[in-house]
Amino acid sequence: MVKWLLPILFGCAVIAGCTKSNSDYAVYKAQAAKDDKIVQDFIAQNNLTGKAQRVSDTSGVYYIILQPGQGSQLFTNSTQVTVGDTGRLLTTQQVFTETNNFHPSYTLQQVILGWQLGIPKIQPGGIVRLLIPSRYAYGPYPQPQLGLPANAILDFDIQLYSVTN
Repeated sequence: MVKWLLPILFGCAVIAGCTKSNSDYAVYKAQAAKDDKIVQDFIAQNNLTGKAQRVSDTSGVYYIILQPGQGSQLFTNSTQVTVGDTGRLLTTQQVFTETNNFHPSYTLQQVILGWQLGIPKIQPGGIVRLLIPSRYAYGPYPQPQLGLPANAILDFDIQLYSVTN
């Protein structure tokens, strides 16, 4: 009897684990659909249709090149970028970060995925506006130090000062 009990318990644990991950995936997909609608509505309401482009067909990140910059830099995960930025919560346009005269440097692998996808769209001296759904930013995790709720959709203006490979 014990021979049969262990496989049955193991099977139940596997099924329970699959159910949770399927549930997590369903929540992720539902939030992605909600975010995408909010971003697309924002684009339409702010006359950005035709200006805002998706980073890729599978991405929900949109970019608008305000100034392309100059050069032909290649970007990798280890590329260091020096930037100035203003970050706003898309839904309220409340500014939560602004670098002003301070220009921090980051390697691309250190920043949120929306930045990793959007910054390479410009060259040094360029400015890009990024509309970033929560799944490409901080996801379901609130950022109290920035005043951001869970599932915050972000709107950034980023100026690229330099690129180091």
